[in-house]
Amino acid sequence: MRTTITINDTVFRALKLRAFDSDESVSKLIEDAVKYQILEDLEDIEDAKVRESEPSYSFDELVSTFKAEGLL
Repeated sequence: MRTTITINDTVFRALKLRAFDSDESVSKLIEDAVKYQILEDLEDIEDAKVRESEPSYSFDELVSTFKAEGLL
């Protein structure tokens, strides 16, 4: 599939240099980066599902506990 994206000029120059150094196309590097991000998100979702039943604490409760224990 072909699409158009907007990339910061500095980032694009770095991407072109990386493509040249690695003998890969800019498209391949972008596709790999997107795949990596999607896989990372899937891992985060799976981790969240596993931890769903764990107790949760608010940040304020955590700070209060740390203060009470002299950690802050």
